Amino acid sequence: MCTSIVVNKIKTIVGWNLDILDMTSRVRTAPDGVFIEINDPKEGWLPLFGANARGDFVGMPTCWPFDERSNPVGDGENIIMLDIDLLMQKKSFQEIRDIADKRPVHSIPGVTFMSALSNANGNVLHIIPGQGSLYYKKPEYKILTNFSPFKQDSEKHPWMGWDRYQKAETMLQDALDDFGVNDCFKILHAVSQTVCPTVVSMVFDVQERTVYWCENREWNSIKTAKLNKM
Repeated sequence: MCTSIVVNKIKTIVGWNLDILDMTSRVRTAPDGVFIEINDPKEGWLPLFGANARGDFVGMPTCWPFDERSNPVGDGENIIMLDIDLLMQKKSFQEIRDIADKRPVHSIPGVTFMSALSNANGNVLHIIPGQGSLYYKKPEYKILTNFSPFKQDSEKHPWMGWDRYQKAETMLQDALDDFGVNDCFKILHAVSQTVCPTVVSMVFDVQERTVYWCENREWNSIKTAKLNKM
């Protein structure tokens, strides 16, 4: 379970809750980004989520219920590799958008991972393997939890996060023009989880290229990293 938020007011503010079970994660800082990495038994530490100095943000929620159309077929693009390429600045946001428009994108067998991507201009791209992609040019706000935006609540699953989506949307509907880092943390706090626990909550002030985060819902222990703006 996870929650992704992008808000475009006076500033572009991006929020992300990483909710995982039975996986080991860490936050790694570097001059060119702040990366939430997952320890894969075969591949080692993989930078799957986070912000880079170019202004991109990458989130990858799991879609519930699983959709078989996301399984690998033919020579399509792997959504995990696309996300890593954007986060590590090997591909641009526009290149990822072009790929999602022109080529099939798949996940890994048995799991439908989605992409919640944004760039320095506040544009948003949601990719749902096997279903399609949705591009939003600097929306007032966009939220992605764990259900397909193509299906909404037409299919039910206990981890789909419909309640989290509605709670975040209610709070964002009342957001003021000076919506900032603290306001975003309030939303992440409100939609944080304990059953599938929130292990990292991250907020990215895009204009300032500053990343804020806490681990394990320790809301009074916020860490900060300033990126080298490109």
